[in-house]
Amino acid sequence: MKQKVLVTNVMDRLCFFLEEDGKTAEIFCTDETAQNEHPEKTVHAGDIYIGKVKKRIPNIHAVFIEIFPGMECYCSEEEAADGCFTSKAGKKPVCVGDELVVQVKKEASKAKKPSLTTDISLTGRYAVVSRKKQMPGVSSRIPKKEREALKAWLQETDSSPFGVILRTEAAQLTLEELHQKLQKQEEELADLIERAGTRTCFTRLKAGAAGEEAGFAHVRWDTLEEVVTDLPDVYERLRSYLEQTEPKVLDSLRLYTDPQFPLVKLYSLEREMERALSQRVWLKSGGSLIIQPTEALTVIDVNTGRAVSGKNERYLKQNLEAAKEAARQIRLRNLSGIILIDFINLSETEDREILIRTMRELTAADPVKTEVIDITRLELMEITRKKVHPPLYEAVRKKAHTDE
Repeated sequence: MKQKVLVTNVMDRLCFFLEEDGKTAEIFCTDETAQNEHPEKTVHAGDIYIGKVKKRIPNIHAVFIEIFPGMECYCSEEEAADGCFTSKAGKKPVCVGDELVVQVKKEASKAKKPSLTTDISLTGRYAVVSRKKQMPGVSSRIPKKEREALKAWLQETDSSPFGVILRTEAAQLTLEELHQKLQKQEEELADLIERAGTRTCFTRLKAGAAGEEAGFAHVRWDTLEEVVTDLPDVYERLRSYLEQTEPKVLDSLRLYTDPQFPLVKLYSLEREMERALSQRVWLKSGGSLIIQPTEALTVIDVNTGRAVSGKNERYLKQNLEAAKEAARQIRLRNLSGIILIDFINLSETEDREILIRTMRELTAADPVKTEVIDITRLELMEITRKKVHPPLYEAVRKKAHTDE
């Protein structure tokens, strides 16, 4: 697999287009205007704050924690009670007025405020180090033999009070290099928790994955061929970011400088964005997908359209084609939560099993955790996908509504 990242302004947003083997796999957009005008009020997944408990709602075991004036976020009462408190207002496990260290787990979505966790973690290129001790974990994308070896090494050498999960790219390092990376990450987390005790309420201790960090989150450095932007100020930011995180790929960074034919036109990026926001996606067979997000879930309907109906073999073939495109669109649009896919009904149990197995194989390549549950009695495939950032359509719509 070969990757390329294109960075430029589309629809008044700075956008990162991640291409894999010449096809757009992800689009990540940032609202530069909001970040520049109100950096202290821009909330991103991974941000770490000292928050204050504003409300307790015992009947649903929830607390609402203010991370800066006017921004109250949800946290479960059980999790809050297990937090790192910098100031206590009472003797109960959680009291209104308590101050504690929290991290944004999910960004705001539609009418929902951001949600928080007290399991503070630092995510690096090779590992995730978290405040709460747990059994060490290793990415399931690492081949089984290497995965088991890394897990055994972690268990043998693990003497820190933190939890550790190794990411896919950890397999590229020697054990000595990996040990050094982990040690540095653990020291940074320990220092952050220690500093929290001397900071005032509403202090943002660390910014999460915004801008460059989020835009490169799913890039594999070993397969990255090129990073291209036509914005000089962004070029300097990208250079600075890569120098700090992965200097080995600096040679892949390029500033595109043809004012007659901008990057947006060269790669038809506006058209790419329009396709990623469209409800209908055409399939080569003549059929199509209809993708409709709702408040509670996302529905994907598979239509045969101009495709010729026929025997079960043809239905299975059309469904497999639709599954491949649906998996691509889920990642491209950053759809999350509950996803239901209404495939063409299959009468044979074996065919349904082939479809489920294929979908699981396709979603296994998604960097964001995605689980294919089953096909219901109503012939709907159930899928869940972890939510971190808002879906693409929501990010663009939010910008449009702000401009109005």
